[in-house]
Amino acid sequence: MSPPHSSHGHPPGDVLRLSRRGKRTTTAAAIVSLALAITLGTQASAAPSPGEPADAVPVQQYEVADVGTRTERTELARTGTAIDEVRDTSVVVTADATDATRLRDLGYELTALPGTATERNDFRASAPSDYHTAADVRTIVDQTVAAYPNLVSSRVIGRSYQGRDIIAVKVSADVNVDENEPEVLFTHNQHAREHLTVEMALYTLDELTSQYGTDPEITQLLDTREVWLIPTVNPDGKVYDQETATNFRSWRKNRQPNSGSTAVGTDLNRNWDYQWGCCGGSSGSTSSETYRGPSPESGTETRVVADFVRSRVVGGQQQISAHIDFHTYSELVLWPYGYTYSDTAGGLTADDAAAFRALGTEMADTNGYTPQQSSDLYITDGSINDWMWAEQGIFSFTFEMYPPSASGGGFYPPGSVIDRETARNREAVLLLLDYADCPYRIIGEEATYC
Repeated sequence: MSPPHSSHGHPPGDVLRLSRRGKRTTTAAAIVSLALAITLGTQASAAPSPGEPADAVPVQQYEVADVGTRTERTELARTGTAIDEVRDTSVVVTADATDATRLRDLGYELTALPGTATERNDFRASAPSDYHTAADVRTIVDQTVAAYPNLVSSRVIGRSYQGRDIIAVKVSADVNVDENEPEVLFTHNQHAREHLTVEMALYTLDELTSQYGTDPEITQLLDTREVWLIPTVNPDGKVYDQETATNFRSWRKNRQPNSGSTAVGTDLNRNWDYQWGCCGGSSGSTSSETYRGPSPESGTETRVVADFVRSRVVGGQQQISAHIDFHTYSELVLWPYGYTYSDTAGGLTADDAAAFRALGTEMADTNGYTPQQSSDLYITDGSINDWMWAEQGIFSFTFEMYPPSASGGGFYPPGSVIDRETARNREAVLLLLDYADCPYRIIGEEATYC
């Protein structure tokens, strides 16, 4: 049974939240000229000392013309290029001169976008101080656990390649009891530079705790659900991107060295053990931003999170029923499968696909994002969503958060938008929690499946 709501208390919000340091408004022109950046094949061989330049290779943002279909985008992705942004008949990538020449040699038409030439370690669309650090996150979690001991707990579920704690935070009434209730998991920051997703985790934690016992919907949900938050899946990458230079480094992967190569890092979201490397949706080149690793779950952090999810199988039944993996950017709600263009495939029936589509669309209706199957963009393989569904039976979605395009700051929107853009997902989060008891309920098939 749940304890009385009044037993938790509600201390002032500033007990639980560190202020965002240096929050500031950035002009649109500065954001456009210094937007997102993805390097193609220019990885560092080791983590430098704080402040030491790394990967200071001039890069330029390019529009790649005549790449307007999912098949054409997949063919581009198969070159090892990470696509930054999808437009109607083109895509945007970021490349150094060598990679731009390589793509042109392959027949692609690249047009440099004005004002986007920069250095990899000099991105100023926002400042690192606009976002909470990994240490800040741990402090906020610890404060929240202390303030709400009956509502929040945390545990170290493993350690990153460089030995940093990866923590999972549980939020539920009677939090210290493993009750027979639907569980929902939210993961954040698989890709190092996507710091807005960590802010999303902190927003969700604050909203659920501060509103429990006050907001009837949140109270009812936490009385009947168990919520898990992993605020940063990739703490090594986050620290490297945010804290080891004056400005952001535009780092995507983890910080795990690759045997026989000077290139560092695995794309954790191509490293999951379902259809890994199957279909041209990842790269076997260690220098690629979409490098899938030498084997499934070879990424230290992938294995930690996968083991945690497997640990939630109790009595032969997976307790987690629904999941969102938060990313930036493009304002999308995505669902499986990513490895195939087919709406249905092994383990994904017509009813499953209908439930994914209906739930994804309804969540998108609350935040204004665009809902679509992941492969409608381009093929990806070894992704978290495909693994969660195919191997664990979890209704798993990806949210690509703000901005919709590079003009809003790309991977580094200014701190002034953090509160607005995290709160924008409040209703979608609550909607998923609501349907966690039986996602098929959204298509009227609860009697069949639940």
